[in-house]
Amino acid sequence: MATSKLNRRFRIRKGIRKKISGTPTKPRVSVYKSNRAIYAQIIDDVNGVTLAAASSKEFNADKKNYNLEDCKVVGQKLAEKAKTAGIEDVVFDRSGYRYHGRIKNLAEGAREGGLKF
Repeated sequence: MATSKLNRRFRIRKGIRKKISGTPTKPRVSVYKSNRAIYAQIIDDVNGVTLAAASSKEFNADKKNYNLEDCKVVGQKLAEKAKTAGIEDVVFDRSGYRYHGRIKNLAEGAREGGLKF
């Protein structure tokens, strides 16, 4: 029997998290997308602390959905917050999502903002 999309994503996510981990010098950028918003946060896994976070809800609270341009803006906002926290190098965790479309635009926006993957 075929697995659901959610179970497939969780299985892929587990494999990704085995390989990468955020450290204080090179934290992890974790991405989550829902039907109404996209969220990104920079996490230090050693200490279990979120260092910076951004979402499309911060600047589009009145909109019901988000688009590719919003994802790029979220990436840029995350990069701004990371710079104020003194973070430049990060590891990108796509959380089991395919690296295209909204996830790719968020990553490109973060790179434009100054983060190095």
